[in-house]
Amino acid sequence: MANGEKERYNANSLVRGLEILKLFNGGRPTMSLAEIAKELNVSRTVPYRLLYTLQTLGYLHQDEHTKRYSLTPKVLELGFAYLNSLNLPEIIQPYLDTLRDTTGASCHLSILDDYEVVYIGSAPVRGVSAINVNIGLRLPAHATANGKLLLAMQPEGKLRETVYGSNLKPYTEKTQTDLPGFFEELETIRKNGYAISLGEFHQGIQSVAAPIYDRSGKVVAAINIVATDVTYQNDFIEKVALPKILDISKQLSGLIGN
Repeated sequence: MANGEKERYNANSLVRGLEILKLFNGGRPTMSLAEIAKELNVSRTVPYRLLYTLQTLGYLHQDEHTKRYSLTPKVLELGFAYLNSLNLPEIIQPYLDTLRDTTGASCHLSILDDYEVVYIGSAPVRGVSAINVNIGLRLPAHATANGKLLLAMQPEGKLRETVYGSNLKPYTEKTQTDLPGFFEELETIRKNGYAISLGEFHQGIQSVAAPIYDRSGKVVAAINIVATDVTYQNDFIEKVALPKILDISKQLSGLIGN
């Protein structure tokens, strides 16, 4: 379907409503009508009805005194409904637990949503200094091992559309911000079948990620192992984590691909 034809079927109110919900995050838990209108680059009258509708449906709450809006727990229903439809977390959790127990490092399961990785499963290490994640956490794809892996496995057209519309924001001095260089790295990841990040999102944090394929050969998710420079040896990622995660990746792809 051509782009012009697709536009005819777009429900603008639905699009705007979803855009409003996505404006809220951990750093911006509440917003005013003026702030929402500014973010959407529209007048205040445009989001007003949508905000009222989202309140009526139970997805937004407005404080009576400050008049600021915030998300309600009902928003989680949207995400959990999707996760439940995947069945991936339930299937893969035992493998994540095994990977954590054999490596001694935190392990996670994630999917790609546009230019962000979304964590849908986790097997954290207890009592060890490491970065553990919450289910639903979103991180920039270009600065994480699992994100780079999932981007690399996208069809060429989809990949370029996603990356060209993004900003390779630097999070540390090791973050790749050069677009041609980033595409070269993604090509290497595609050939190797795994991705490694060394302090690209957080200083002192290293990670390795491997893909999970479905029966059509499409990458549906990524598993990754996360370690800290302080707790783990310099060669941990390549000597210990990489062989084990590739083995689990092969097992899971065989399981889900059947």
